[in-house]
Amino acid sequence: MPTLLLLASTSPFRQALLKKLGLPFITAAPDVDETPQPQESAPALVQRLAVAKAQALATRYPRHWIIGSDQVCVLNGAITGKPHTEEIARAQLRAASGQSVTFYTGLALYCAQENRLMQCYEPFVVHFRVLSDAEIDGYIRKEQPLQCAGSFKSEGLGICLFDRLEGRDPNTLVGLPLIALSGMLRKAGIDPLQE
Repeated sequence: MPTLLLLASTSPFRQALLKKLGLPFITAAPDVDETPQPQESAPALVQRLAVAKAQALATRYPRHWIIGSDQVCVLNGAITGKPHTEEIARAQLRAASGQSVTFYTGLALYCAQENRLMQCYEPFVVHFRVLSDAEIDGYIRKEQPLQCAGSFKSEGLGICLFDRLEGRDPNTLVGLPLIALSGMLRKAGIDPLQE
């Protein structure tokens, strides 16, 4: 029987990353409240949400291995979400200018039929160079990163905002840590190199 794999996300960025593993998969949007709990740390938040997203689809897809993922960024100790407006994006990028921002990406792999859950989180640090207001405005106008945590897309022009990157897996920054995921998949008996 072929392996049944589901990405609990409709993000085109996560889909593009998962395609790198060469495994067939389907996608579905989980219905999960992403509100942080009081005093919840960024690592705890992304792990909780990654698991919740994977498990939210388990009743509809009990035989599938479901991949859940969630990401937040932390700047000056505060969790920073998606800006949704140009004004907030401008404020987020001004605050990040010359600073280091840590991204936490939670990852879960769950199969209800096998009653197995694997989970982890991956940190990734982005060191921003000092940005002028003109650079910030130009970036927002060209990239429109209003649905991206931290107000940038590293897979696009956002790379021009950085001084350096620090982390185990650059895919983590885009929202799906493939090194960790491929390890989980192997533990589940799904080896991208053998399929």
